[in-house]
Amino acid sequence: MARRQLVQMLDQALDGWLALACRGRQSGRERAVERRAPALQQKAKAALQAGLHVVCEKPLCFTTQQAEELRALAACQGRIVGVTYGYAGHQLIEQAREMIAAGELGEIRIVQMQFAHGFHSAAVEAANPATQWRVDPKMAGPSYVLGDVGTHPLYLSEVMLPQLRIKRLLCTRQSFVKSRAPLEDNAFTLMEYDNGAVGQVWSCAVNAGSMHGQKIRVIGAKASLEWWDERPNQLSFEVQGQPARILERGMGYLHPAALADDRIGAGHPEGLFEAWSNLYYRFALAMDAADRGQPAPLRYPDIDAGVEGVRWVEHCVRSADAGAVWVDYR
Repeated sequence: MARRQLVQMLDQALDGWLALACRGRQSGRERAVERRAPALQQKAKAALQAGLHVVCEKPLCFTTQQAEELRALAACQGRIVGVTYGYAGHQLIEQAREMIAAGELGEIRIVQMQFAHGFHSAAVEAANPATQWRVDPKMAGPSYVLGDVGTHPLYLSEVMLPQLRIKRLLCTRQSFVKSRAPLEDNAFTLMEYDNGAVGQVWSCAVNAGSMHGQKIRVIGAKASLEWWDERPNQLSFEVQGQPARILERGMGYLHPAALADDRIGAGHPEGLFEAWSNLYYRFALAMDAADRGQPAPLRYPDIDAGVEGVRWVEHCVRSADAGAVWVDYR
């Protein structure tokens, strides 16, 4: 069966199931719905209206207003919305967060982020239905790589650096494969934070030769941390004037928060499947807690994270389309 036919069948099945759910859900039975693309925002809304929890692809929807409406609806219904920022499930993201919070880097000065792969350096969407929707404004919304890949390292920065707030940003975006215009396949975003730190995000699908190219480097006054998703079991810790250190997943010297999701101990590699498993475990705990009227016991990418991703994309597009000008955030 062709992939497109399978996707259509799944969409039809989801439509039918949601229609049944909206007509009346059996007491005590909770389900989660996963959206495939922002074009399915109405299905997420319908699921919430039916009293169901939602697990949602990112970006959450097309506009901040739509995202805010979903947030208000989720709060009204007492349901959770989990957003699939899957890379946040890697253990060493937690380690970075704890080290930064403990002051091991000193005052934060610079945050460098990128998700710059090369798999779409040519017009692969012409022969690949799975890629076509990403470059179709009717399905993908106002951006391609900003929402599709740029929001991933942005969310990692929010996990690692929860105290930072964007004050203003500037974005420039390009469509190197011309048929993708007006959607971009490359973008650079500069950001200023309210504490004086600066950041940058390189969002790219035309970085020819790059496999994934997702990295985040946090630079402080005393030291720096760097994580690369192609080597997710290692975290680089570099103190000025000292030899660079590589922290390994699963080792006893890590913070307890980084070991909480460990399955098989150090030495054995863990990857994206385990990261997603960690994420869905947290979604499940949050759903169970919500059903009992309690707060989630563990942090997870929630509706607030989803709203923030949409807000960031919206500001980036506004800046780029105005000629790469600085725009105030919020």
